[in-house]
Order: sequence, then structure tokens, then C-alpha cells
Amino acid sequence: MSDTALSPVNRWLFPGWVIFAVVNTAAMFALPGQETIPFHFVYISIALVYGLQPWPLGRTYIILSLVAATTGAALAWHVKTGVIGWEETAEIPLMAILFLVMVWHVRRRVAATREARRYADSEHEMREMQKRFVRFASHELRTPVTVGRGFAELIRDAQPGTQAAQDAIVVLEEFDNLERIAARLLTLARMDESATVRPSVVPLNPLLERTVTRWRPTANRDWRLRPTSAVVVADRQRLETALDSLVENAVRYTEEGGRIALAAYPDEESVVIEVCDDGPGIPDEELPYIFESFHSGSARGGTGIGLAIVKTIMEAHGGATSAENLPGGGASFRLWLPVPGPPPPALAEQDEPCHQGVPASA
Repeated sequence: MSDTALSPVNRWLFPGWVIFAVVNTAAMFALPGQETIPFHFVYISIALVYGLQPWPLGRTYIILSLVAATTGAALAWHVKTGVIGWEETAEIPLMAILFLVMVWHVRRRVAATREARRYADSEHEMREMQKRFVRFASHELRTPVTVGRGFAELIRDAQPGTQAAQDAIVVLEEFDNLERIAARLLTLARMDESATVRPSVVPLNPLLERTVTRWRPTANRDWRLRPTSAVVVADRQRLETALDSLVENAVRYTEEGGRIALAAYPDEESVVIEVCDDGPGIPDEELPYIFESFHSGSARGGTGIGLAIVKTIMEAHGGATSAENLPGGGASFRLWLPVPGPPPPALAEQDEPCHQGVPASA
């Protein structure tokens, strides 16, 4: 660090120590029989100054040599005059070795701090690049998707009943997938840019009922919903977005007629929202990364965006996410929302996890 970058206190730290060390060294010469106090003051002060403002290794050796030489001269003078014995001079190499051990530890700490800062800067840069990519991709995908959809619709409508029309329908379905990906990218970018939540009291039973009602016509599944009395304080819109992402994930990995269950229940100082499915489950090696951005496992597939959105929303609420495989097959995804104030009441009869027993049909 250059001198110009130092604060006024740090700029005067070394000169102040030099003055302090000179005064104490002079006191060692002037106070026969009491030289041990200023002697230790010199070494204590050099250790404190080095800990606050480490010097380059070469400069450190030069300063330590000067300190050892001057304090050693004072002790040798008192030995010559018969005030102390030669054994007292053993403190000089011992204190020098102790200081060098401290230097070694400080340099290790500085190196470790520098490496940690480098990793943090690298991670920050990667996250910024990811955010820029997400924003760019979400906007740039829209125009070609819109143009391509228009031409595919023209082909479908111009040649109904032909193979070309059937092919156009397949193309339109793929454009639908691209539009969903673009929408999720934009949602993820907005979540990363603003973590502000607008909390309100949200009864979870109506929210879960609304979710099942909205999704039932789009997916032929065995929808299950266990009634709940749980209430949370959260941003209703974002919470619904997170819940939709979990439900969409469950729909993607269950067969037609497969079971999807929703539940909410208190758990110690949190309220848990749970979505269970009877799909293929999650490979154990992928469980720790299932909510990471763009993580797409071999078994669960997908883009890795939806669950990343869920994690971002929960972190904005001070909550957490978790996922696990169920003993009977399938997977359970949970949202953990903290409850301000006293802990939630004990589980009511209907407030149970969706994987315990068979939930009532919605």
C-alpha cells in the first residue's frame, strides 16, 4: 500500500514508533538495573506496529537487526559495568526469534486474507457476468421468438391438416418453451437486482387452494391438498411465484396421473410450505446444488432457473429452501419462512407435512 493511500494515523504510525523506541533505548542506557522494562517496551511496540502495518520482509530484517543491535549494546554496557550478568543478554536472541515467529504468522494471515479477497472478487465478478447474461438473454430472446412464432402460425393456418401444419405446431410448442425460459430469465434478473419485499399477512390455505385451482386444468395429475391454518408475513406475489416454480417443477417430473401434494405447517420458529411429488426423485450427489442458478441435473433436467428463483425469493424473506427424496419414492421441496414474534402454535390436526400419510384430495 502506498503512503498516499494511508490514513493520517497509519502514516505517522512508524515514525511514532521510531521515536518511542529511541526514547526507551536511551532509557535502557540511563537506568542501570531497570533496563528490562524499556527493553520489553521496545519489543512489544515493534510487534504491535508490525501487526497493524506489516513491512516487506527485507525491511523487517533490517529493522529487527537495528533493534537487536541497539538494545544489545545497552545490555552489553550494563554487563561491562557489572550491573547485570551475561545471562541477561540471552533475552536478545530469544526476543528476536519470538518476533520472527510473530512475523511468520502475520504474513500467513495477510496471504490468507489476500487469497480470500481474490476469491471473493472473482465470485463477485462471476455473479455480475451472470446477471448481465441473464438480462441480455431475456431481452434478446423475445424478438426472434416473436418473429419465428408469427411465421410458424402462418404456415399452420395456411396448410391445415398437412404435415407442414403438424410440424408448425411442434415448432410453436418449442417457441412456447423458449418464451417460458425468457420469462424466467427476466424474473431471475429482477429478483437479483432488487431484494425488496412488501410483506403482508398471508393465510396459506387460500394461497395453496388458488395454486391447485390454477394448475389443475394445465396438468392431468392427482392433485392433493391438506388444509392448513398456517399464516405467514411475506410478499404475497413473490411467495406465489416461488410456489408456482415448485409446482411447475413437480409437474415436469411426474407422469400423467402422478400425484402432487401441497401442505403448510409450523416447525419450531418457522412455517414450512411443502410440495411433494411421486416422480423419479433427485440423485444424492445433486441435492446440495439443486437450488443453484443454472444447475441442471441429469435426472431432474430443466434449465435450473426456476429453483434458483425460489432460493432468491426465500433469501429475500430471510428464509431458506430444502429438498429431499422421500422414502416411498418422489421428492419433497420445502420453503422455510421465519415467523416474527412468539413461536408458532403446535401442529393442528390438519397441519401436517404432505409426505406424512395421504393428504386429502383437493
